[in-house]
Amino acid sequence: MSADRRGFSVSRPMVAGHVARKRFGQHFLADRYVLDAIIRAIDPRPGQSVIEIGPGLGALTVPLLERLDHLHVLEIDRDLCARLRRRWSPERLTLTEGDALRVDLSAVFGGHPGAHGARVVGNLPYNISTPLLVRLIDVRDRISDQHFLLQKEVVDRVVAQPGTADYGRLTVLMQAFYQVESVLDVPPEAFDPPPRVQSALLRMKVLDQARVASRDALEQVLSSAFAQRRKMLRSTLFPWLEARGIEPGDIDGRLRPEDLDVRTYCAWADALRSINSIL
Repeated sequence: MSADRRGFSVSRPMVAGHVARKRFGQHFLADRYVLDAIIRAIDPRPGQSVIEIGPGLGALTVPLLERLDHLHVLEIDRDLCARLRRRWSPERLTLTEGDALRVDLSAVFGGHPGAHGARVVGNLPYNISTPLLVRLIDVRDRISDQHFLLQKEVVDRVVAQPGTADYGRLTVLMQAFYQVESVLDVPPEAFDPPPRVQSALLRMKVLDQARVASRDALEQVLSSAFAQRRKMLRSTLFPWLEARGIEPGDIDGRLRPEDLDVRTYCAWADALRSINSIL
């Protein structure tokens, strides 16, 4: 970033008396300029329902609560949960203690009704980011948008375009349900402790109408397509589709999985779902 960061240290082994725990993948945001940029990108407004996943030491929590009447957070670390309870009253902060990959997300999002749904934000541990993104698809009907700080490699895969090396199974799955955008690159030194990889802020707006009817059907098609992504479709995906009564159509069989757009995969998934429902 171009902002002046002189005199601000971000390389401390301990933040505010808490040692980052490797098993939870903790890397705490410690750069105020990056924090300001993230809050501007999220643009939280009073009256909105916002859920923060992995608040940690509250780097994002504090500026969010400066703009919101109330915030719901989900945190796995017991010590950090205790800190959050001491710092904020239940009237300002609703805390769910647990693993985001295991808690009942329907229950977490059940308290956030409304036509526009909840807004979800978080600095996600890299080791849970992809499975959590997939898991959140199932509660997208209760979500308006998501802003996540993730490993840049994951963000690049989510926003990739056909014909590129980053384009793959995760790309199609996410773009079938969300409008996605990489908003901000974040360097390792913005965290404490600094990770060994670059990070980026991902914006995901839930589509009013998903591009596919069934996530399970889409995942079946993608699993077959990208299992051998270096091979031509005529020797991998096409036989798989034809065995299930689906004609590939006029798609060139010499293409490879990364050459097809999201809508093509979604159309095949809808055909698979239709045939299965008949059977």
